[in-house]
Amino acid sequence: MTRPVPPRSPGADYPAMGVRRFGRVNWLGLRTLATREVMRFMAVWQQTIFAPLMTAALFVLIFALAMGQGRGQVMGLPYLVFLGPGILMMTVIQNAFANTSSSITAAKVQGNIVDTLMPPLSAGELLAGYLAGSVARAGLVAAVIGTGMVLLTGTGIAHPGWTLVFVALAALLLGGLGILAGILAQKFDQMAAISNFIITPLSFLSGTFYSVQALPEPFRTLSHWNPVFYLIDGARYGVTGVSDAPVWRGLLIGTSCAAVVLWLAWRWLKTGYRMKP
Repeated sequence: MTRPVPPRSPGADYPAMGVRRFGRVNWLGLRTLATREVMRFMAVWQQTIFAPLMTAALFVLIFALAMGQGRGQVMGLPYLVFLGPGILMMTVIQNAFANTSSSITAAKVQGNIVDTLMPPLSAGELLAGYLAGSVARAGLVAAVIGTGMVLLTGTGIAHPGWTLVFVALAALLLGGLGILAGILAQKFDQMAAISNFIITPLSFLSGTFYSVQALPEPFRTLSHWNPVFYLIDGARYGVTGVSDAPVWRGLLIGTSCAAVVLWLAWRWLKTGYRMKP
């Protein structure tokens, strides 16, 4: 005759309330959030992927074919070759920022931000999930534009490793800035103001269409205070082997700025700052 097994007390084999039940990292939740961020922009690829590519093509047509006819070399490069990396990085910057900022702002405006705040995801997991969408979107756009640039100019990539590093760094930095902007903005008008008056000037006034060495003072010096300049200049070095500033300086400044922005984004996500709808 077997002895009866005494009943277990409720919750005896489970962690206490508030204790994570799935290890140090919630991989399932992180993968779910990252997949949601990728599928969100892929569901409307005509707006998120095709439209930026058309904009980049228009910039090439206007600056290279119309305004660049008969123009001399820039930094020892044909103008179209010089222009390509700037157009690529400008598109990467705008798309990386738009992905995280629009995701958080839309969730706050529509009132479903609770779907992100309630799941058992830490601030680091939320940050990584949002950034995954930005990196994926920026990488996809960069791959398509980079392929078209190589076919159009007939030149290869001088330093593929440096190119990938600066594209990834730009995606992380601007994705982090997008998180900060999405947290600060309470409606789409505020987000549009941040994009139009901060992000767009930073990307346009950073050597995208010109060499900063051609600028008069004090604008040349001011350009070197713009962290986006180093991202574009580093990508130009990766593609062409030519840059305005030392590439290691650009890597150091870009990495430092990305670290500060991502730490602040993590801090705001951890404290829930302005995250309620």
